[in-house]
Parts: sequence; C-alpha cells; structure tokens
Amino acid sequence: MCGRYASARKKHELLEEFQVELDGDPDKELGPDYNVAPTKNVYAVLSRVPKEAERAVRQLRIVKWGLVPAWAKDPSIGSRMINARIETVAEKPSFRQAFAKRRCLLPADGYFEWMPVEGDKGDKGGKGGKKKQPYFIRPEDGGVLAMAGLYEFWKDPTRADDDPLKWLVTCTVITTDAEDELGRIHDRMPMMIERDRWADWLDPKLTDSEDASRLLVPADAGRLTAVPVSTAVNNVRNNGPDLIKPVSPDEESGLF
Repeated sequence: MCGRYASARKKHELLEEFQVELDGDPDKELGPDYNVAPTKNVYAVLSRVPKEAERAVRQLRIVKWGLVPAWAKDPSIGSRMINARIETVAEKPSFRQAFAKRRCLLPADGYFEWMPVEGDKGDKGGKGGKKKQPYFIRPEDGGVLAMAGLYEFWKDPTRADDDPLKWLVTCTVITTDAEDELGRIHDRMPMMIERDRWADWLDPKLTDSEDASRLLVPADAGRLTAVPVSTAVNNVRNNGPDLIKPVSPDEESGLF
C-alpha cells in the first residue's frame, strides 16, 4: 500500500524534469507537501490530445488523490481507491478503462511506510505491544520518484454544464510487491516508471492492456533507500521538511 508520500518540488522544477509542454493549471501551484495524504490535491503528469490537435501533448495537471470511476454515483468512493494493485489493475472494473487509456506519472520525493517493531515493556500497562516505526523511502540518488498512476474524470450530475467544478479529476497509485530490502518494512510499494519508459507509459495511443503491463517493471535492487523518521508523520496535520529527516537510533527505538 502507498498511503502517504512527500512532494516538495516547485512546479517549474517538475515542468522541466518531466519535459512538460503544457501547464494544465497555469494559475495554480501547490505548495511543498511533506505529508501528502489521500483526498489531497497532487500533481500528475499525463499526455492528452487537445481539441483540433494532431498529437498528444504532455502536461502537468492538479488532480485529487483517490480515483473516482466515471460510473460512480458518489465521489466519496475515491477515498477507498488510492491504490491499484498491479496484479488486478487491468481487470478490476474500477481501474480497467483508466489503465487502458488514462495512465499518468505521480511525481514524489519519496513515500512513507510503517514497520511493526516491539514496544517497550512499559507500553500498554507494562505488557509490551507492537509499535510501528515510519520510514521514508526515496531514490538513492536523490532524484524524483515517478510513481505509476492512473487518472479518471467524473462528471457531477448536480452541477450545471458551465460550472467549473462540473468535472472532478482524480488519480490512484499502482502498487506492486516490495523488493527484498524494502519488503522487511512493508510488503507493498509504489510501482516506479523509469525515465526511458515515461513516453510509452503516457502514450494515449497505447490502449492494449498487455502492452501497458509490460512497462511495469520492478525497480532495481538498491534503487531506493529507506531511513527511519519521526512518528510525527503519523498525524496528517503535521507537515514540513522535518518529517523526512532521519532520526537517531534512540529515536528509532521509539524513545521520543
């Protein structure tokens, strides 16, 4: 599962990094977010063919995390659609059409996972208990993490056609089995798309699910590194660069 990540790069950095041709929300910019949680607005890189255009144009859009299928009666379903498992994404009704036609990249600096650890004897009335140590998992080279995602459009039947909020654009993160080293923390991880596959993954002309599935290749061992961080990240109201700073051994043991 991927339920929290960090995305602190400025818009102009993402436009350059992903070689974006069109800023889909030129009047909006998201601030640095070190505790991105489901239902928040996030950046997504996608390619679409504009009206009266001859080719797809790569663009950066602001979308809501938590995919709402076009057929959904209520957008609240999105809070349960933050992840799509690689094993079923091509067949599951909630994601099938988006996987074939609406794939995207979700830029991140890294993501968070929690590993169960033994609690202190003084916990829970001296009986001991399980705690969870959060880890920040990021590219070893400090580069951007391009998570494989899907996006979808949902039309609000209660709003007028000229209402700017008529259409809701949402996304989900595709997850896969975690590699051996990261698997000790959590058994799932976001699927990464390496730079040499970005264009193919985003290509709206690629509509064969089997061909799209071949682009989902697990990250090389050692590509990502994990560091223990403060449990302050557990609270979605907390934010700031301190959330991704490594903690000391004593802090990692839960003595803070």
